[in-house]
This record gives sequence, structure tokens and C-alpha cells, in this order.
Amino acid sequence: MSKSTFKILFYLRKNQVNKDGKASIMIRLSVNGEVSQFSSKLEIEPKLWDTKLGKAAGNSMNARQFNNLMDDIRTSLRNHYHEIENHEAYVNAEKVRNAFLGYSIRQNTLLELFRSHNEDARKLIGISKTEATLSKYDRACRRLEEYLKAQYKVTDIALKEIDHKFVTGFETYLRTVSKCNENTTAKFIQTFRMIIIVAKNNGWIFKDPFSNYKIRLKRVDRGYLTDLEIQQIIEKKFVSSRLEYVRDVFIFSCFTGLAYIDVKQLTPNQICTSFDGKQWIMTHRQKTDTNVNVPLLNIPLAILKKYEGKLPNGQLLPILSNQKLNSYLKEIADLCGINKNITFHLARHTFATTTTLSKGVPIETVSKMLGHTNIKTTQIYARVVNEKISVDMQILSDKLDNMEKFAQNKQEL
Repeated sequence: MSKSTFKILFYLRKNQVNKDGKASIMIRLSVNGEVSQFSSKLEIEPKLWDTKLGKAAGNSMNARQFNNLMDDIRTSLRNHYHEIENHEAYVNAEKVRNAFLGYSIRQNTLLELFRSHNEDARKLIGISKTEATLSKYDRACRRLEEYLKAQYKVTDIALKEIDHKFVTGFETYLRTVSKCNENTTAKFIQTFRMIIIVAKNNGWIFKDPFSNYKIRLKRVDRGYLTDLEIQQIIEKKFVSSRLEYVRDVFIFSCFTGLAYIDVKQLTPNQICTSFDGKQWIMTHRQKTDTNVNVPLLNIPLAILKKYEGKLPNGQLLPILSNQKLNSYLKEIADLCGINKNITFHLARHTFATTTTLSKGVPIETVSKMLGHTNIKTTQIYARVVNEKISVDMQILSDKLDNMEKFAQNKQEL
């Protein structure tokens, strides 16, 4: 690969003289024939400029000082050129000029990049991003801002200054000052690492501060409801209509596996008659934009029938905000004597474990209905419960009994 040609030329802008009788010294950079011109911010009287040599004329103290300033500029430009040439895919005159003028340095800071990334994500809401995703990005950005102020007493930091110590320090800050648990900390770090990857991909940093760092996510058993607990909630008579609404929507999700946002956005045209002549939900997950096809069992069909034509704006179910839903579900758990932290998302875990897997539905089928692209994700939701083990082992036992009887009969013949 041939080396780039790099030239620096200083010249006087003679056609523009200010009121002090001085003209600007301009810089012309040339890299492989590409030219960029800009002001050096230096000025001189035209009569004191040596056009042929491209510097101040004479050997006076002022001329020497002026030429020394130009030499410093020349050295700085060469240093920027070599740094770009050594670390980036290609070098051009505009890159060298921007580096010298400080444009790239000013822009290439952590929080500035993070905020720019978040603004881009904001424009994609409803297209490829959700409000929840943007909130996650914004929270991570705020945590980094707080960390910089607390630990470094600065409002931002150059991307090139971020190292392994910065990453581990941020983890410690999250665990101690912010009081985040292990998984919340790991998710903040994951989002931070995503910004570092953006910086690397753009050539703004060359060393990965995460190269010797492992993000640790602790597997958490979020629980599920048993058949008995589901039955308790279904049969409970509530005085308050709001609790009845919440119960119905929650039970609907227990038997369909839909996440809150997907239940909220469910429309009549997503309830279809499928190839088997039965009613199915045919939609796609907002979070991952994957297709979700779920046959409607009798219980969710009955819930849909209950509210048919009774809700405004074509709503199928009486949906409250997720925050209110979760608050009322805790009230429902207390009234039903269920000592579990019930949230709406627990319905999705219940569908995976109690409604499907423990009843013999293969995990591949469960994964498809949940809209997962990776079966490992489904394994977080679906547990092999003792009841399922008992049923499976009883089937095995029956097969072994038949085998033993067959073997015994053969011996008797």
C-alpha cells in the first residue's frame, strides 16, 4: 500500500486587509491531491510577508516569533496527520483540518455521543424503537452523567480517556451509590458498552475498555402462578370493577402469553379464524417485531366475549396503565391470599410454565407462541415443574411395566 502524500502551504490572503493593515495567513493542506483551505488565525502586514518562502520576512525578533508560531502549527498538523494515518482506515485533508481545529475532539466525548445516539433513537420511536427502549437509554446516560460529576468532577469526558478503570469504577458506583442490584447494574453497563461500540465503529477510539471486562447477569427466578392460584383469581368475586378489569386482562395474558404492550394494542383484525377453523391471535411483538400466532383457548375467548362491543375506540380489553395494573395486581394477590409478587409480566411466565409446558406442550411450540427468536430466552420463562416431572416419569414407568410384562410372558412360553 503506497503512503499518502501530505503537504502544508502557508499563504497570504492579500485581497482582504483589515483596518489595521494586516492580512490573514491561510493554510492549504493537500493529501493525495485533495485540498482543504482554512485560516491559521495569524495576521501580518503584507509588506512583512515573504511570498516565495511562505513565512515572515527578515530575521527580526518579531519575524522569528511569528515563524515559530507557524512551525508549531505545522508540527501540530503533521501530528494529527500521522495519528489519523496510523489508526484510521484512510486519511484526507478534511480529517486533518477538523482534528487541528478541534472539531472532532469537541464532538468525540462520551455524553455528547450518548445524547446524540438517544436523539437518533427518539426519531425512530414507532418505527424500530419503543418508548421503553428510549427510557432505558436515557436512564443509562443520566447514570453516567452522575458518575462523572461524583467521581471525576467533570460534566463530560473524552472517549479516548475511557479505560478499564473507568468501566469498573462505574460498576462500583452503580452498586454502591446508586444502590442498583446486580442485574440492573449489568443492564446499565450493557447500554454503556453499546455506546463504546458506536465510538469504535466510527474510529473515534481504538482500544476497547471492555476487552478484559465481563458483564455478569444473574439468573433470577421471577416465578409463576400454579393452576390452583390461577383458579383462585378466576373465581374471586371483586366488589370493585377496576379489580375485575385487571383480573380479566391478567388472566387473558396467562392463557395467551402476550406482553402488556401487545395486549394493549390488540385489535379486532388480529383475531383471525385459522386453518383449523378456530380463533387465533395473529399479531407481532412490538418489542422484537416477530410474528406471534396463538390459538385462543376457551378462557381468553370468554374474556373477549365479555367485553365485546362495550369498550370505546375498538378496544378489545379494558387496559389501564402498566403502573396501575401492577399496583392493582398486588391488591388482587392480597385478596386471594397469594403470597407472591404478582406483576403483569408474571402472566407471561405463567403461560410458559403452567399453561403450556407443564401440560406437555413442547418448548419449541411455547417459544414460537411467545415470539422468541432464541429458545434460550424461552428457558428463562418456562420451568420444568415437579408436576411435569411426575407425569413424564409416570409415562416412563408405564412403558417399563409393559416391557417387563412382555419380557416375563416371553420367559413363560
